Amino acid sequence: MKTARGATGKWLLAWLGIAAMWLPAAGALAADEPKAEAAPAKAEEKPKADVVLKGDAVCTRCHDESEAYPVLSIGKVKDLFAGRGIARAIPTASDSEGMDRVVEAMREEQQGLIFANLVDFDAVYGHRNDTAGYAANLEQFDVRLGSLLDLMRPDDLLVITADHGNDPTTPSTDHSREYVPLLLAGAGVTKGVDLGTRSTFADLGQTIAELFGVGPLQHGTSFLGDILMNGRKG
Repeated sequence: MKTARGATGKWLLAWLGIAAMWLPAAGALAADEPKAEAAPAKAEEKPKADVVLKGDAVCTRCHDESEAYPVLSIGKVKDLFAGRGIARAIPTASDSEGMDRVVEAMREEQQGLIFANLVDFDAVYGHRNDTAGYAANLEQFDVRLGSLLDLMRPDDLLVITADHGNDPTTPSTDHSREYVPLLLAGAGVTKGVDLGTRSTFADLGQTIAELFGVGPLQHGTSFLGDILMNGRKG
């Protein structure tokens, strides 16, 4: 998966497992919780953030689509975000096919965000407590990752993360509440940087927003300056 290109290169964001927690359930109430009295309707306000959608892409108040970075969805990403902000979506039937599509996209796409979701770790092996299958799939991903890294260009950035843990060795088949990985690689990334335990997933979103020049977002702290050599953004 790649990073932004040109000024920002290409972003490749690999998501292991089902990405559901990036969509906030704003204002959700428990079924038995009394609802507050509705406030008088106000005139619709335009978003104050600099992030806007233009032609199914992200941009900073861009005036035409040529200024926007395209977003490519691989796997379930389009469904998870209700298709919003997705320029092109490629469905997949397995993690292996997902990696095939990622490799193809890295060769074809010149700039933008490639957002891939490898769901088998969660749906096929984690929820079924298939420890052997999970381990084998992890080994296969590791092999594919090596060849993928060889395709990365100087201004590409790879991010590997997840939205939750799903340990196949626990008695439960539910999601486990463990910390998730956050791995970044690229020619411009400073080696050996310890990003510590982040306080929120929003830190990654804020970092991506800064890289593409579409921030700042309402939540999260960017760590882009901590990982890029000499503070370089492109």
